Amino acid sequence: MDRIDYALMEALQADARASLAELGKTIGLSISATNERIKKLVTSGTLRGWTVRLDARKLGYPVLAFVSVSIDRPENEPQFLDAIRAIAEVQECHHVTGEWNYMLKLRARDPEDLEDLIARRIKTIQGVLRSHAMIALSTAKDREYIPCVQQTAAAAE
Repeated sequence: MDRIDYALMEALQADARASLAELGKTIGLSISATNERIKKLVTSGTLRGWTVRLDARKLGYPVLAFVSVSIDRPENEPQFLDAIRAIAEVQECHHVTGEWNYMLKLRARDPEDLEDLIARRIKTIQGVLRSHAMIALSTAKDREYIPCVQQTAAAAE
């Protein structure tokens, strides 16, 4: 990857709906060259796709919670992960260091829905030893931006 690829990724993160002509103008390439760069970023797995960001509150999921989970034995982890992947309200699942094995990001409709999600759907998964939930009171920053500007400078060296 070179500085143009990094500039293209910056432009796509700013507006993934921009036309190839707009993106090309921003990074100084033709439409076809811009399209080829995007295809290469997709093929390499660097650009994993386009997505829509929805407002969870407006869609009836105002409760945001983070749940730490401990698994009793490593052999139970594959079943745990399969079960977690099947729960739509679990937005993220991270294998973490420390006294917990996994950190989950959940969305729920209300406190009762969150309780049901944790008590009846997560804690009942084979191997779940214990859990600890934290409810977010507010969110100061929520985005998936990956800085490419710093990479641009490093790539030019």
